Amino acid sequence: MKLRTIKETVKGRASVDGAGVHLNRVLSRRNAEKFDPFLLLDAFDSTDPADYIKGFPMHPHRGIETVTYLIEGEIEHMDSLGNEGVITSGACQWMTAGSGILHQEMPQPSERMFGLQLWVNLAAKKKMTEPTYRDITPDLVTKVDDEDAAIAIVAGEYKGHKGGMRGEHLPVTFLDVTVKAGHTWTLETPEDENLFAFVMHGEAVFGDSAKASGEKEAVLFDYGDTFKAYSENGARFVLVSGQPLNEPIAWGGPIVMNTNEELQLAFDELDRGTFIKNQ
Repeated sequence: MKLRTIKETVKGRASVDGAGVHLNRVLSRRNAEKFDPFLLLDAFDSTDPADYIKGFPMHPHRGIETVTYLIEGEIEHMDSLGNEGVITSGACQWMTAGSGILHQEMPQPSERMFGLQLWVNLAAKKKMTEPTYRDITPDLVTKVDDEDAAIAIVAGEYKGHKGGMRGEHLPVTFLDVTVKAGHTWTLETPEDENLFAFVMHGEAVFGDSAKASGEKEAVLFDYGDTFKAYSENGARFVLVSGQPLNEPIAWGGPIVMNTNEELQLAFDELDRGTFIKNQ
């Protein structure tokens, strides 16, 4: 057994994005290479609609996948390909931007708006793949109640149970884990995947650490085949893992490519009105 130990802890920073949405930016350009293939992580948790009601009006993406996991709340969405719908509590929207898409996400007034958005990078050979949506509705999120923890499988597998998806272009495991008070939960993991946890509620002690990690912290782990978490009073976190791409990153706002030339081409196409390839 090779226990995964803490490699780095990142504390989220208060930020404003979109048309005025208050959120907590946890992962960004400053740590994208370390968390490869995961680029960006924004978390949001508010009971005040003024924090988020202005939303994210129509904007472009290329070269990535966006994963919006909504624990509580409601978000209306639509895109340039004619897709539209609503993300509800307990649901996840997995969007492959690929060659290019324009979309908008507009949170609706709710008692609580609680969730996160994760950007997953695409390999160079997949950057210009056809854009697609996958709506992982609550009934597709498999729930497993173990002795030590309750696990919601958004993507990937857990003990033979499959979640809503695995990842067509880059296999990703995405678990919503609630460790029960006074319990230790362990998980076998592929040794060579990058794995991180983001704490949403409570505190948890990860690996062999003597210090608990708290809310709004992302914890990246060294490579290993066993993940361990203990919580004295109970804790909830998402646990995400995927194979590193080890490719160069050229990042400009909502577009992530491999070279600056590819990045400039994307913005030139936006200016010329030729950005969207599939209509």
